[in-house]
Amino acid sequence: MKSALAALALLATTTFAAQAQTAAAAFPYEADGATAADTTSAYLAAKARWHNELAAFARADQERFPPPGGVVFVGSSTVRMWTRLAQDFARVPGGIVNRGFGGSTLADCALFARDLVVRYKPRQVVLYAGDNDLAEGRTPLQVLDSFARFANAVRAELPDARISFISVKPSPSREQLMPQVRETNHVISAYLNLLPNSEYIDIHTPMLGADGRPRPELFRGDRLHLTDEGYRLWQSIVAPHLPMPPAAQP
Repeated sequence: MKSALAALALLATTTFAAQAQTAAAAFPYEADGATAADTTSAYLAAKARWHNELAAFARADQERFPPPGGVVFVGSSTVRMWTRLAQDFARVPGGIVNRGFGGSTLADCALFARDLVVRYKPRQVVLYAGDNDLAEGRTPLQVLDSFARFANAVRAELPDARISFISVKPSPSREQLMPQVRETNHVISAYLNLLPNSEYIDIHTPMLGADGRPRPELFRGDRLHLTDEGYRLWQSIVAPHLPMPPAAQP
């Protein structure tokens, strides 16, 4: 029985990867049956849900609008709670813009791609989202669909911007979702392999212990959000993927 289940899991993973590659090859990617009205309705609903967060970003922009050419981090609470994000990457040319909003999904990020990314004209966007989608019952292919929509929205107006996806993390409080997390990471990685000027940043593997389970010291008491040690690990992994200033001339 275990062998049969393992074979079925392997077959499912292979199928997901093949479908992801097909979607990337056909970029831009749109879900079957989606209409402009559907998108508008979803956008308005999301805008109402995230009214306070969007208003806070608008106030921050009024105080100091970020210069173009920086790096935008966007995504869920793991990005929002990275309070030292700008300090951790202080040497990045153009600076860092944090547009994380807690509890958000990758589907939300796709809807707000123009509001939270495109308007800043960054040279690179770093996205972390997807685990909330899975927790709400979406499938790995639905998460892939949202990511592809996000990438399409960014590339439509910023064709030269680099798109980086931080893999979905293995949270102890959501350990029951680990198979879906792995499938999601697998299909998005396959998609990115065929998407020019993009990359998959693997934080999932370093966050696992020798037993293959999430490392508890990286998580707060809620077993979902990161400790300072967790963010230090992320900083060390993400830093090599960001632009650095030219080396000083002798």
